[in-house]
Amino acid sequence: MVEPLPLPAPEITVSAKLPQNPGVLVLFASQNDSGGGDAVVSCDADVCKGLDESVAAVIDRLIAAGEISGTAGELVAVATSSEQAPMLVVASLGSSAKLTRGGVVDIGASVVRKLADKARDQITFCVGKEIASDDHDALIAGAVTACEGQHLYQSQPSTFVPAAFTFVGVSEEAAQSGQKIGSSINHTRRLVNEPPTIMNPSEFANRAAEMANADGLECEIWDEDRLASEGCRAILAVGRASASPPRLVILKHNGGGSEPPIAIVGKGVTFDSGGLSLKPSEGMVDMKCDMAGAATVVGVMRAIAQLGIKRNVIGLCGLAENMVSGDSYKLGDVIETRSGKTIEILNTDAEGRVVLADTLDVAVEHGPAAIVDLATLTGACMVALGNDVAGFMTNNQELCDEVTAAANDEDEPVWQLPMFTLYNDKVKSKVADIKNVGEGRWGGAITAAKFLENFVKDTPWLHIDIAGPAFADSAKASRDAGATGVMVRSLVRWISQRK
Repeated sequence: MVEPLPLPAPEITVSAKLPQNPGVLVLFASQNDSGGGDAVVSCDADVCKGLDESVAAVIDRLIAAGEISGTAGELVAVATSSEQAPMLVVASLGSSAKLTRGGVVDIGASVVRKLADKARDQITFCVGKEIASDDHDALIAGAVTACEGQHLYQSQPSTFVPAAFTFVGVSEEAAQSGQKIGSSINHTRRLVNEPPTIMNPSEFANRAAEMANADGLECEIWDEDRLASEGCRAILAVGRASASPPRLVILKHNGGGSEPPIAIVGKGVTFDSGGLSLKPSEGMVDMKCDMAGAATVVGVMRAIAQLGIKRNVIGLCGLAENMVSGDSYKLGDVIETRSGKTIEILNTDAEGRVVLADTLDVAVEHGPAAIVDLATLTGACMVALGNDVAGFMTNNQELCDEVTAAANDEDEPVWQLPMFTLYNDKVKSKVADIKNVGEGRWGGAITAAKFLENFVKDTPWLHIDIAGPAFADSAKASRDAGATGVMVRSLVRWISQRK
């Protein structure tokens, strides 16, 4: 069988001065905030003293010719006559007053993707005052995430991973932090980008266990027998028609002493055919991404373990494959969940919330201080917010505000949707406690969240619908199409800063 490309692992070093052989040299330009915003201030930061005069002359000529404007996202790559730096890239940051962490991530990633057309031994980033020291880790995370894409099984890869990065003017701490976050995002993306026949519930659980063993997390995997003995009838119902039986993965990071844990919960439908409510082919083709919530949980747990964050965190992944067979769960079925609540099934393609019903109940059993769940749950959220914005729904405004603030700091766009009590009636069933779809098309993201709210009791809870931003149909300058790893950065920030 064809093996995928290995996860990218470029060597990362830091230096106080330019190395003797920098390979491709990357410098940064910005706009003059006090002079109309259209003049490049500097491309030769203090840390780049010793730069060959001929390289500086090339930069001056490009600025004079208008080839370097300082406009955010602009990348200019030129060959020079210098033996020190035969290849130069000038990356423009725009106005320093408007530069965000997300912008820094994107520019680091865009540089690496621009240079990915051929094998590179070394790329050296010369980082000066244009980028705040607090954002140096974001630059490195961006460079690392640019190394992963969806071309896992190309016999002739279309892009190449540089062998090494050097960051001049960056601390070792920032480099380590950025590398750990960036590689954890790539870990999430790899889980999502793998073909669904490979990344079934068992394989996902095995890879989560391998990660846990490597990074010092506790890991518990519930197979179908354990799920049955635990009363996880909802997970079992969704996965019943598949030749790949369901799993539940529990990952624990014990960094906070005796404090109650934070629980992060992920929907892990490794492939969603729609079940008997069968999707059309065009709606099914990308359904390997329907486990992006669970993959995000794994990426977040990996990052907090590697960073040694002083919190207790438990990650739970409910894993099933929603397939079709003579044993498929059916429309009109009534399922008793682990919590005892009963669900009437009116659409087998609304299966993610059914899987999460049991998974959330297991999370509640651990007595968490807060629960955050992530799920590619509804097309309705994409209709409401588009492809780039995650939807937030909550029973606790303080919790929602905390995570929103972290997402804003990381420049990952989110928007809160209402959870008025009037929506409760939309998921009430005539034959069971609740039904797994609302009333028609309207408010579908909210009624899905209202369904989930039935399984968190009084625990502060935030539901994040990542159906739009978790998987991209087309590439950007800063990332490939496919899985994005959205919300890993934001949740790591929230967990690390939570009081």
